[in-house]
Amino acid sequence: MTIFEAYNHTKQKLKSAGIPDSVFEAKVIIKHITGLTNSQILTEYTKELTEFQQNNLTAILRQREIRYPLQYILGEWAFYKYKFKVGVGVLIPRSDTEILVEECAKYLEDKPKAHILDLCSGSGCIGISLACDFRESAVVLLEKYPEAMRYIEENIKLNAAYNAIAFSGDVLQGDANEQKYDLIVSNPPYIPPSEMAITSPETKFEPETALLGGEDGLVFYKAIIKNYKNSLKDGGMLGLEVGINESERVSALLKEADFTNITVTKDLNGIERVVTAINE
Repeated sequence: MTIFEAYNHTKQKLKSAGIPDSVFEAKVIIKHITGLTNSQILTEYTKELTEFQQNNLTAILRQREIRYPLQYILGEWAFYKYKFKVGVGVLIPRSDTEILVEECAKYLEDKPKAHILDLCSGSGCIGISLACDFRESAVVLLEKYPEAMRYIEENIKLNAAYNAIAFSGDVLQGDANEQKYDLIVSNPPYIPPSEMAITSPETKFEPETALLGGEDGLVFYKAIIKNYKNSLKDGGMLGLEVGINESERVSALLKEADFTNITVTKDLNGIERVVTAINE
């Protein structure tokens, strides 16, 4: 089987399995099993796969056909400008969350030595991305679960983000140190249990603790606003990723807590995905 034939075979298998991004995923998988770049694949598309590469491809496709996440299969995933190790026990970094990082980066442009707190850190993709963009900043990542903490530590090393440090803590309990922060950011669990049935099949392999946000989906937002408002400096920003149809309710919670300059930003699909606010 040539590289070209393998690509077409992979694309068809993924499409038959109902995977929406079959073309994109086929390219990623072929790059993974061959170790070639996009340009190398274009020039070497008639090259035969080795037996090992074919077996690897077969194993990957079998896992994808049951909708086991490609990110878990590959063991790492690109997010924003960087790469992150991911696997069972940690939320998969998503492109929607890059919008949150971008909004935070805009705020930090004139604050190169900022103090940043990332709550419900998961893989650490948000806090570590900001730590890499702003190397003179000091970033604290707070995460409750040991499985995710291991990935945070690995990803700090992978990206040489040595201005970032991880701590174990529960956002719902208000765990924090006495530091005052210029920016507090979070992509907390926000899916109500009633909506789990309509999420993508891959989601069932991710930890429910990183997905479920209480009956109304707002449990973590309420806790963050209540427990961490006093951890923000005057003029500091709170940045939150929100679920579909949650931006208005989260904005209302922020307004009730006397935050100002409440701004909603849409993701690439036109969904209101990020809410930011200033602590006055």
